[in-house]
Amino acid sequence: MRTALLTAAQALVWAAAPVLLVQGRRVRRTALTLPPARGTRGTAPGTGAAEGAGGPEPLRLLVLGDSSAAGVGVDSLADGVPGRVAAELAAATGRAVEWRAAARSGADSARVAGALLPAAAREAGAAWRPDLVLVVVGVNDITRMTSGRAFARNAAAIAGGVRARWPRAATAFSALPPLERFPALPWPLRPLLGLRSRYLDARLRAVLARLPGADHAAFPRSALSGPELFSADGFHPGAEGYRRWAGHLAARLRNSLDTSGRATDSVTRPL
Repeated sequence: MRTALLTAAQALVWAAAPVLLVQGRRVRRTALTLPPARGTRGTAPGTGAAEGAGGPEPLRLLVLGDSSAAGVGVDSLADGVPGRVAAELAAATGRAVEWRAAARSGADSARVAGALLPAAAREAGAAWRPDLVLVVVGVNDITRMTSGRAFARNAAAIAGGVRARWPRAATAFSALPPLERFPALPWPLRPLLGLRSRYLDARLRAVLARLPGADHAAFPRSALSGPELFSADGFHPGAEGYRRWAGHLAARLRNSLDTSGRATDSVTRPL
């Protein structure tokens, strides 16, 4: 759907705000609440020569974001976005991938920019500098009706904060997921939030197109194409949904690596 149509459709979403508020409260009251996955860091082994035996150093991946980045819906974060993306990158490059996650359930773009990113930088220190940074954020901005302008401003702050702290790291933002497919959401909440998701994602694409070293990774249709790919709460992916999503994200991140495996200044080359 074209950006102009998506913008016009937001009038319908705002007109339905009272209904959305009532249904949203009911969903929050009755929905199953799942905990974040275990773990915040790990290593996906490479397939090439071992480090210390002439092989390359591990790639370093930092994942920032909300409950999906925190692996809600699976038991271990190794089966969520961070671990799955790292495993895909390790298989594709032959290099081990060290991954860390700085993610919180309920985090919106403002919290990622103002709290999670600075905290991740402090924890990493000077010794651990990511080659790749993946940002998964936006669902809580949808449900809280964050304005498009504020969301774009926060996304720019995240990308700029990453570049200021780790200028050689390539950054990719996952597209916002299609909320119209989420089984936990009733009608008409589901299609209306789906429209909101498409609108904020269009704003995200537009702001990233103007920023160096930042990319937009479209959400693969196959990742959440049926209810069987969701976890028990009907709102977060299950293990197979995360696997499909992570495979696409890893393919986009892989574009940021040159033939020697170093992060380049841009990840805008096509697949």
